[in-house]
Amino acid sequence: MAWTPDDLIRRLDDVIRVYGQAMGYPPDLLETRRGYIAGHVRRPGFRAVATLDPGAALLGFGYGYTSTSGQWWHDQVRSALPRSARRTWLTDCFEVVELHVHPTAQGQGLGTAQLPALLTMAVGKTTLLSTPEADELTSRAWRLYRRFEFVDVLRDFHFPGDDRPFAILGRPLPL
Repeated sequence: MAWTPDDLIRRLDDVIRVYGQAMGYPPDLLETRRGYIAGHVRRPGFRAVATLDPGAALLGFGYGYTSTSGQWWHDQVRSALPRSARRTWLTDCFEVVELHVHPTAQGQGLGTAQLPALLTMAVGKTTLLSTPEADELTSRAWRLYRRFEFVDVLRDFHFPGDDRPFAILGRPLPL
């Protein structure tokens, strides 16, 4: 289901809980992310989706917005791309910021429903996302992105403050 900025803020505790469980992040990191996520709802082009169980518990969510200069992620990725790739991928781009399913609900097709729902609402010519490098054959996230025809834009990229390598994946819009 589509979520408004108010919906996400109202369920921010649940969003942080699902995010933390899906990513395996420690509680102190989650508290810093709370502020970032709350601020993201005010960005241009903000779109969000959520999956709730019959009792209204949050099973998964995703959101993104228009990626522009001056945003941390955009600027990090832009600095690592050649000029031609910047023009292709970062001009009129919807950034998938978060897409998560609680570990107990993974493998049930929730991500497969959430991603196209989010991208169908997205505004832009392209979409980009970052995901930790992983085995493409065993990682559910990677299999999902490949199923939706995301291609490699940048591999083995390191964001400041995170030791893990990430891939930047993209695809044209609309789906």
